[in-house]
Amino acid sequence: MNAADTSWILTSTALVLLMTLPGLALFYAGLVQAKNILSVLMQCMAIACLMSILWFAFGYSLSFSEGNAWIGGMSKFFLAGIERDSLVGTLPESLFAAFQMTFAIITPALMIGAFVERIKFGAVMLISALWLVLVYAPVTHWVWGGGWLAERGVIDFAGGIVVHVTAGVSAAVIAFMLGARTGFPERVNPPHAPWMVMVGASLLWVGWFGFNAGSAVAADGNAAMALIATHLSAATASLVWLVIEKVRFGKPSLIGLVTGTIAGLATITPASGTVGPLGGVLLGLAGGVICYFAVDIVKHRMKIDDSLDVLAVHGIGGATGTLLVPFLAAVGYGGAGLAEGVGAGQQFLVQATGVAVTAVWSAVATVIIVMIAKAVTGFRVSRDEEVEGLDFTYHGETGYRL
Repeated sequence: MNAADTSWILTSTALVLLMTLPGLALFYAGLVQAKNILSVLMQCMAIACLMSILWFAFGYSLSFSEGNAWIGGMSKFFLAGIERDSLVGTLPESLFAAFQMTFAIITPALMIGAFVERIKFGAVMLISALWLVLVYAPVTHWVWGGGWLAERGVIDFAGGIVVHVTAGVSAAVIAFMLGARTGFPERVNPPHAPWMVMVGASLLWVGWFGFNAGSAVAADGNAAMALIATHLSAATASLVWLVIEKVRFGKPSLIGLVTGTIAGLATITPASGTVGPLGGVLLGLAGGVICYFAVDIVKHRMKIDDSLDVLAVHGIGGATGTLLVPFLAAVGYGGAGLAEGVGAGQQFLVQATGVAVTAVWSAVATVIIVMIAKAVTGFRVSRDEEVEGLDFTYHGETGYRL
């Protein structure tokens, strides 16, 4: 065990949990109507609790224990065999499992943004549980657990494929099958608390240092380079979003600015351990532009009410960063370079395979999961419940008392 590495990953574990509680919870809560703020906070909190228990029970084992090319085994169900002196590299295995648990928490929580204000609470819980088993654990094993994509040499340092592509595609499928909010897109009410969105985005930005730099699983130069590349990408994409809004509408919005922040963070995630500072800036530029126009495409051309832009920002951003890694990994730019004997074109095909297969797997599995949820818990709230708001109809509380 290395004390410095252990200390940094202890810190990173706390930072990644901070991304969900309260970062993502506040980010999403500010974007919905006042009558639905508690429902979003409830979903984030409940998912964090449920995923923690399921990760302990079988998620970690299915993701990281020895199995086959497609899924891990059952040898570490309920964290069996993990003792105080068990190690993964230079870390206590208990810490490695906890660090990975925080990723398993935020990934299904990201999907909440696509179906806020119109889904039954029981459906959220059931879908999240099944999704961990059928989507997240297998893909994690493929990429990080020694599965078939790892064997092909796919580069996904902190979750462009594992986190963002899976969540983005699945979220869009759920939103499509759920149907749009009443009045979408013309008469959907604007965010009720932009200041809350900014606070949540700021917590996500800080927490993302644990997400990306922590994925080095060591206190070393790779972690430091990942941190600065992450920060520069977020800053660049934020400014890109600001400029586009200023040119198009004459006024840059706070919501737009922080949405750009998240787009930059999602885009740099898979590449953060491979590119250098310049690569971070270029990925922020690409992610800011591509994700901005992806929002319009998803909502206005595809007519999908992905309420808080999970596909456009996370799915498209994560895919963009994953696909651009081979071209920005040059050592001369502060990057780590590609594996010896591997060219950019060859690596791009591997990256594209990872993105495409993961997207298809996520979509098909999510359709099955939604069909199960419809049969077991029901899926969409009634029209009256949607009009009254989910805070009171599903939780018996209100976010604000006048």
